[in-house]
Amino acid sequence: MKALYTLGLALLLTGRTWAQSAHPDVILTGGKIFTADPARPYVQALAVRGERIVAVGSTADIAKLAGPRTRRIDLRGRTVVPGINDAHTHLPPGHPLGLFFDFPKAEMIAGPSPAQLLDTLAALARRLPAGTWLEGEVGLAVLQSPLVRRAQLDRVAPNHPVLLRTPWGHGSVVNSAALRKLRIADGDPDPLGGSFERQPGSRQLTGFLSEYGDWGPRRDFNNLVPDATWVQQLQQYGAESVRFGITSVQDMASDLPPAQTLRVVRAARLPIRLRVIPFPMTTARGINHREWRGVEKNPAPLARVDGLKYILDATPLEGGALMRRAYPGRPGWYGHLNFSVDTVRQMLRDALTSPQQLMLHISGDSTASLVLHLMHELADDATWRRKRVRFEHGDGVAADLQPRAKALGVVIVQNPSHFINAAVDKQHGAPAGLHGCFRSLLESGVPFALGSDGPSNPYLNILFATTLADPKEALTREQAVRAYTAGAAYAEFQEQHKGTLAPGKLADLAVLSQDIFTVPLPALPATVSELTMVGGRVVYEAQPTGKPHEGF
Repeated sequence: MKALYTLGLALLLTGRTWAQSAHPDVILTGGKIFTADPARPYVQALAVRGERIVAVGSTADIAKLAGPRTRRIDLRGRTVVPGINDAHTHLPPGHPLGLFFDFPKAEMIAGPSPAQLLDTLAALARRLPAGTWLEGEVGLAVLQSPLVRRAQLDRVAPNHPVLLRTPWGHGSVVNSAALRKLRIADGDPDPLGGSFERQPGSRQLTGFLSEYGDWGPRRDFNNLVPDATWVQQLQQYGAESVRFGITSVQDMASDLPPAQTLRVVRAARLPIRLRVIPFPMTTARGINHREWRGVEKNPAPLARVDGLKYILDATPLEGGALMRRAYPGRPGWYGHLNFSVDTVRQMLRDALTSPQQLMLHISGDSTASLVLHLMHELADDATWRRKRVRFEHGDGVAADLQPRAKALGVVIVQNPSHFINAAVDKQHGAPAGLHGCFRSLLESGVPFALGSDGPSNPYLNILFATTLADPKEALTREQAVRAYTAGAAYAEFQEQHKGTLAPGKLADLAVLSQDIFTVPLPALPATVSELTMVGGRVVYEAQPTGKPHEGF
């Protein structure tokens, strides 16, 4: 009877009558269903009609709701979770410029040595046709070396545009051929929020591009890559996502110009929910807000354009995050803000009158402290709580800042792959002393979500989140899944529609290949979805039966 009551309540909430409802379209029974709802975290079964869940409960109660045309899925003990919602990613993925190369045996942060990099480039330049883009992934050893700049790259690859970038996306080095392709000249002024490094006392560019001086030109050049290439990359991502049980993604739309972004999204028609978050670029005159104005808000059936993102500082890795203490070994250096304090204040002031949710990339604790102070200065806590300003990464929201962040309603979106325990993955492990705030944020009551901003496999990221180098900050598996589902839905004002498996919510869910709450931790990354549902529609099934009444 409890399940029937729940069904009636759900129909009331969705405006449907008993006569209209008849029977569920699908029921899933006999499973371990993690609802992510703290009031009722586990159930055995649920029922779906149309695009929404109409009942949850025991197998016996839900089975009674089935009609002659109801598809019955016997979970056979399998684990079900709400559809994963990746709260921070960058799409489309891929490296379409030419030949992409990296150094898999190199430690990720340090990367290859300058000599190793130059030798590799010289060999590739001899082998590949002139004009082929050579895009390489490097680390601090190259990024911070004066021995790997435009002049040295020109000597080993004069006829190939070269782009060397870091895995964490802050800072690139290019040669003369690439500068021409990116349409950057020696006399060009620095864009707001970024820089073009120059020879001392000269206007001549060294080839080192920083922050908005890097992202803007590269985004414009990506516009020259045919839409069909990006559509294919995005469709491949969509196919991979449903196999992982990802049903929603929030894209920090930095890689393509707005018009091309919408064309590609429209053509790709992803089977998952896509939030495209405008990421305006800058010029020497200021932030180009006009480029996203007037764009189509729903370019595809499951896609919407919503929000606004800025990057306020870089990361502690290259010393770009603004910190309250000087960087070790660099007396007097605290990092820096990409924008002036007055510009940041205006961003926040605009957010108070805009319907768009504001998202700020914040890594340094000084940056976090500054923004929290400015928010307190500009409006009362209740006003800010309604805005749900997001700190993307928010690594610097330390214990003393968490009460203020909670009071202001700041939402923190963290990325487990940024804080990999070296004991789990030596090559990609975070440097000693680089620790993120995860559990302390949750326990302090700060709204918290997870996004990838790296490998898209959510179960790999759950492994990273539960094995942080600082055990006091590591999450439990249930906490990690909630942050990837309910937390991510809250982070985009969608908690009334998705994030938990409860009556009235959208039927976005994944039936997993193994129990992610009990398998040995090293086994987590091997998890896949055996059935993924978006809005009550099966968008992926590993072994479809083709019969409406049967399960797997």
